[in-house]
Amino acid sequence: MTKRKEQYNEASDLNVSHEIRIRFNETDPLGIVWHGHYITYFEDGREAFGRQHGLTYLDIAKTGYTTPIVKSKCEHKLSLRYGDVVTIETTVVDTPAAKIIYRFKIIDAQGEVACTGETVQVFLDKEGNLMLTNPPFYEEWKRKVGLLK
Repeated sequence: MTKRKEQYNEASDLNVSHEIRIRFNETDPLGIVWHGHYITYFEDGREAFGRQHGLTYLDIAKTGYTTPIVKSKCEHKLSLRYGDVVTIETTVVDTPAAKIIYRFKIIDAQGEVACTGETVQVFLDKEGNLMLTNPPFYEEWKRKVGLLK
């Protein structure tokens, strides 16, 4: 099987590490995190990234756009359990396309990767129309953080 070549590069200096503790209500009867909660952990990572780098959902909404998720990918490597303290590493991917791509690593207390993933968000204007080019606020943000010159 041939692996697809990476199309875009992670902006490695645009990342956030966010620590969480696994709660009881996130686990199944065996004390293992239910698989659906990993997508919520990705959301925690996106929120932390937005707060640190000035790209929160509220910031985006103020400009008249929304950014729905159109794709999510989650690969489980190790089980997480109730009470574990884990770190969610979130990095944005530098792409010229009109979308925001985030990559995630969830790392356990021993430093092992428990899960990796990616989400893709597109831009919709106030009328719900898909934007085929980056909105002005996003171009400005990319310049501010050094992704555009």
